[in-house]
Amino acid sequence: MDNFEEENPFETDIDRVSSETSSTSKVNISAPSSPRHPVRVLSPTSPTLSRPFPSSGTNRHPQTTYKSDFCCGRDQWLHSGEDLEILITDAQKTSLNSNTPYITYIIRAGNAEARHRYSEFESLRSSLVKLYPTIIIPPIPSKQTIGDYATKQAKAKEDAAMIARRKRMLQTFLNRIARHPILSNEHVFHRFLDGEVSWTEVLHSPPLSLLPKNTLKAPSHNPTDQSAASAYAALPNPSATHPLRNPDQRSVDSEIFTNKFANHLSGPMEKVTRRTLKRWSENAQDYSELGAAFNGYSLNESGALAAAMEKTGQAVDTTYMSTTRLLQELEQNFSEPLHEYAQFAVIIKKLLSYRHQKHVQYEMTQDALEHKREMLEEYEKSEREAKRLDEALSKGRVNGLRSPGSPAEGEEGQSQPQNQPQDGAEEPGSVYLPPHPGPNPYKRRAPGMGFLNALSYTLHGMMDVDPETARRSGISKTRETISQLEDALHLSAQDLKYSSSTIQADLDRFQRQKVADLREMTISMARIHRDWCKKNLEAWQAAKKEIEKIPDHPNKRPPSPEARPVPGPLGLRRDSTATVNGR
Repeated sequence: MDNFEEENPFETDIDRVSSETSSTSKVNISAPSSPRHPVRVLSPTSPTLSRPFPSSGTNRHPQTTYKSDFCCGRDQWLHSGEDLEILITDAQKTSLNSNTPYITYIIRAGNAEARHRYSEFESLRSSLVKLYPTIIIPPIPSKQTIGDYATKQAKAKEDAAMIARRKRMLQTFLNRIARHPILSNEHVFHRFLDGEVSWTEVLHSPPLSLLPKNTLKAPSHNPTDQSAASAYAALPNPSATHPLRNPDQRSVDSEIFTNKFANHLSGPMEKVTRRTLKRWSENAQDYSELGAAFNGYSLNESGALAAAMEKTGQAVDTTYMSTTRLLQELEQNFSEPLHEYAQFAVIIKKLLSYRHQKHVQYEMTQDALEHKREMLEEYEKSEREAKRLDEALSKGRVNGLRSPGSPAEGEEGQSQPQNQPQDGAEEPGSVYLPPHPGPNPYKRRAPGMGFLNALSYTLHGMMDVDPETARRSGISKTRETISQLEDALHLSAQDLKYSSSTIQADLDRFQRQKVADLREMTISMARIHRDWCKKNLEAWQAAKKEIEKIPDHPNKRPPSPEARPVPGPLGLRRDSTATVNGR
């Protein structure tokens, strides 16, 4: 069970704890453990490769490939050391192997092409969650709500905007897995990218067919391991809300931070972003109508005024198109990644909940083991008392059998005091007990008896059980249970060590990914607004030049007497315009 402790890609030699020092009763659950999965080695010296979000799925972290044993061609392509990207090139409507039409997404990974529908992406992610319960599995786009189906009805599955959004986010999902140091080595993922393999066959073949129904009753490092199934069956199944006696402070801090992160993303940021995009969309629609009005009005004029009106209408149209482009880019490069990170927060909550349940499982197993040991101690104490009593009874029986045949020196009435035991034993008549008569033969259950008679029979049967047999049976069963619980406690301690170290290592990796992605998102937002401003500025500057060509109106009224310049304090004349402007 300790082989996986030698293959942790996140672990340093300083942190390594030998499995020889662990035992059933002395297991340091706070010490780091390690995954079993052989993965690519992280290199701090390799160059950082970054791309704009979300085309690569994430900001690429420093890593290099020392892998030489590839399981398939997709594995070799993923670990070729090049800056590769999985693409979803198209989404097509089809009804292949189905009675109803559906959308299939065409995936290109190198020279391989695969076609999968949304439900197959969903099954891939759920399979990875079960295979790797201590790893942050990237999210996929959310399903459509019931409201969408109610409003769009049959057209909901054919919504072009929804399909385009799913294409982008599913591509991001695949690339995040491809760049993960552990998930990229999973052969199930390689087979998903291979178009020659039936996905239904993959789902019904190992390792997915070996997955347990409950991941808490399986090893954290390898849930498909069947060798320890009996030992894990003895583990309890705690709830996520069960309190801990000795919580790990680092896990508590992670839970607090994740809750704050989730509340901030799903609260103010997503709400304000949706409201902002909605207002930009309304603004773009207003510019569209205003541009059409200006262009139509220019047809009724002539000369410089018509040209100025037309140029103004063109500037308004340019603003409409640039705003539409702004909306699209904000949706792709900010709103979607923001929603993805809100999903990440929920995923991390579930991951920390799994770690919490593993810790509760460890403490509950400890409690159960202590309880069984106390029971065994009570049984053994009763057994010792019973043996002592049996020895006293047998000694009393022997003395009782000798008393009638012993020689008497005096009269018959005086033989009794002469036969008093010298070792302090009690009188035979007072200690002798007849043997247990066994079950009463008259209380056997007869066929056809009613419920009350059956209950009475059961109670009498319980009362008629030989206490010595029941006690010894209880001792043997308790010892067997203690042995199982000791094995289960050792496995639970190892699982807790592994879960804590692996979850924390992946949280650290996620934090680096999050910082890089948020940086790309904010830079992208600034670039989008800059381009929008530059595009609009050029259009409105061109419109300004045309507007300046319009001559003054010939019937312009002369300035009023109030607007004539008046002498100032230094003999200079002032006008009302200067007064208004504060000069």
